[in-house]
Amino acid sequence: MLPTPSTSHVDTDRIYEPAEDSFLLLDTLSSEAETHFLTQRFASHQSTGHHDEPTPSPLVLEVGSGSGVVLAFVTAHAYAILGRADVVALGTDVNTFACKATKQTVAHACQTTKAKDIDGSGFLLATMSADLTSPLRDGVVDLLIFNPPYVPSRAVPELVYLKPGTAISDTECTSRTFEEDSHLLQLSYDGGVDGIEVTNRLLERLPSLLNLARGAAYILLCAQNKPREVMQRIRGWGDGWSVAAVGHSGKKAGWEKLQIIRIWRG
Repeated sequence: MLPTPSTSHVDTDRIYEPAEDSFLLLDTLSSEAETHFLTQRFASHQSTGHHDEPTPSPLVLEVGSGSGVVLAFVTAHAYAILGRADVVALGTDVNTFACKATKQTVAHACQTTKAKDIDGSGFLLATMSADLTSPLRDGVVDLLIFNPPYVPSRAVPELVYLKPGTAISDTECTSRTFEEDSHLLQLSYDGGVDGIEVTNRLLERLPSLLNLARGAAYILLCAQNKPREVMQRIRGWGDGWSVAAVGHSGKKAGWEKLQIIRIWRG
């Protein structure tokens, strides 16, 4: 079992605390079935006739990185999960405090892995304050991970963030009031009608955002998000798009029952 990154430094008054949904993502991404899928999809070499040619380093993006526990897990254990260590990681979050926390969580997790003489950590490119994937060009993301705000609410809170695409340094986060901190937490869980409004915005961009040859996405949904309808919509994209439920939180009663869907081409 791969160790879970430490988030003891995270200020949970301002940043979503890792919970059942976060740990379900870790369990799913490190499962035998998904590591097999990912290592096959992101193999470091591909056959081109008489020679094996190296493939580009995969770009792993976590949207709404929060504490950074998921991105840190994938980055620190890149070789175990994706079958290669030359992984470039990127995190985005509307919460500037979350961007800073992600940076610290990933750095600590990679240092811990190296201290244990375990090879295979990737590299954190940056954390950016942004609305979902707004700073990114089409076709650049190889692996996308999204634990969205999925709680049904009357409306999605108004976004509060730095200039889109702003990379976060350790000195850029300023203090806020209690009301502002509460608003930041609301952004991490209020998903609007059926809890799916933010996820729908990401899904609209996903077909163009992912690398057409090898892109894949893991997105968490709860029962009230109507995952069957979401999956049926994705199947309607055509052009070889596929979707499958690959992780479940079990038989827990009520709307909080969680599942993770994988979206890919081919």
